[in-house]
Amino acid sequence: MSEATTRSAVRLDAAGSSPHGVVDEVGALYDGRGWSARPTELPFTYRYTAIGDTDVTLRRSRITGWIRGAISPGDEYIVQWLTAGRGVPDVVLDRVPLAVGQPMLFPSNRDFTFEYEDYDQRLVHLSRSLVHEVAAERFQVMPVADLRPDHLSALDPIAVRRFQEQTALLSRELHNGVGTLLWQTLTRETAAAFLAMYPPRVPTMPREVLAPRAFRLRVAVEYMHEHASAPVRVSDVAAAAGLSVRSLQEGFMRVLGCSPMQYLLRIRLECVRSDLLIADPGVVSVREVARRWGFSHLGRFAGSYAAEFGEYPRDTIRR
Repeated sequence: MSEATTRSAVRLDAAGSSPHGVVDEVGALYDGRGWSARPTELPFTYRYTAIGDTDVTLRRSRITGWIRGAISPGDEYIVQWLTAGRGVPDVVLDRVPLAVGQPMLFPSNRDFTFEYEDYDQRLVHLSRSLVHEVAAERFQVMPVADLRPDHLSALDPIAVRRFQEQTALLSRELHNGVGTLLWQTLTRETAAAFLAMYPPRVPTMPREVLAPRAFRLRVAVEYMHEHASAPVRVSDVAAAAGLSVRSLQEGFMRVLGCSPMQYLLRIRLECVRSDLLIADPGVVSVREVARRWGFSHLGRFAGSYAAEFGEYPRDTIRR
């Protein structure tokens, strides 16, 4: 394995003929667990390369052989597609095989176990910080740890073509290095193309608080989203926004038509719904998700949820 870093540049190259080698070298890049590899009909070989910077890297993984392992969500969104061979990104929950040439996003908010055989794979790693920055600018999304993109969604062919064109432009610009202004522009456009393929599934900033005069309310709303899973008092929100409790309450009623705590309730209900929509009902319970977002009384929670979304949480998780 060789790695050279200049400023924020990333360059990786790993190759060999040992199943243990690919587990040790490539598995370490993904903080992998329980990885194993073995030969198939041909002698085992592997090569893994990556080039770019800490925001975007273009990668290629080739193995003559079979490999399986678990990966946890990291600080990147990873789009990948096969140009040859076979692969299933998640053999435990989704079990959806890849079609050659068709991109698929790795699950971004949970562990998954992949299995590939005799394949040639292209990957694009995009840092969450870059994608979230672009999402905030173009979609006014809230500050979140994960945009909750649907990795199994049917992709718009036009969006896929745009993403592929952007990665091709990035690949050509690599000849000039990653420190150019054009590279920085292209990485942001690649993040935007990613978001066109996989739109964020998180709440957006209320239009009412985007005006400059509502800046402090916007800070309050952002604080609520960032701390939605923690105990939050009105005084905490007011302090974060630099307002008195009374001013905060009056501002919410005037601009958003509800109290701060009513708004926080909506945020938490939205978070529960997002989790339930992607949950495996055989693994995750409604009670577990509700408690994660601060709901201790399941009956009252179910009533609030039904009033907000027109269905009970048990119906959402069974979809």
